[in-house]
Amino acid sequence: MPRLPSPRIMISVFERSPDQGRGLARDMPVRWALEEVGRPYTTRPLSFAAMKADAHRARHPFGQIPTFEEGGLVLFESGAILLHIASHYPGLLPAEPHVRARAIGWLFAALSTIEPPILDRERAHYLEKDEPWYAQRMPLLDQAIRSRLTDLSRRLGKADWLDGDFSVGDLAMVSVLRRIEGAGLYELFDNITAYVARATARPAFTRAFEAQKTAFASYEKES
Repeated sequence: MPRLPSPRIMISVFERSPDQGRGLARDMPVRWALEEVGRPYTTRPLSFAAMKADAHRARHPFGQIPTFEEGGLVLFESGAILLHIASHYPGLLPAEPHVRARAIGWLFAALSTIEPPILDRERAHYLEKDEPWYAQRMPLLDQAIRSRLTDLSRRLGKADWLDGDFSVGDLAMVSVLRRIEGAGLYELFDNITAYVARATARPAFTRAFEAQKTAFASYEKES
């Protein structure tokens, strides 16, 4: 009996990403995960207005990106999408149950423990820069991040990856850390700096990064 083709995967992305092609938008880790597991995908570029329209809100109730569609399945939230991809396609989760569970734990740690203070800093930079308290607030935000990174550095030690082989936990963690690239925060830790460099040297990351960068350039050219 002939094998049926796999359902097409489509992800929604920014039509013109605010990161200007630097690979920091939320669709980037989803693109990266799909490249790691060797699954082709198409994109639905959305303007900011289209993201808030009813058609997209049916896919993502908060009017954001990314969304993920495969067959009859529609998912939102990048963490849930990453977990789905890693769980259904080989390459991002170990087979051994305990190691697999720990890899999923690192996915949650990236999004729930490491990312929140980074997002606080990001919001302050963009929204509070002209406020009188900005100069006093930023060192506190940086210290909160350094505290988390100290723990992460201690846990990583001299290992290449967080727990055994590269996993969805590493993919998520590096995606989060890249948001503060060049801020002089994770660069304080040699092992974290090497960890990020090692992950972003992976061919799958390069393919995903170039895809997002090329898409941004083409949208800009059309405008």
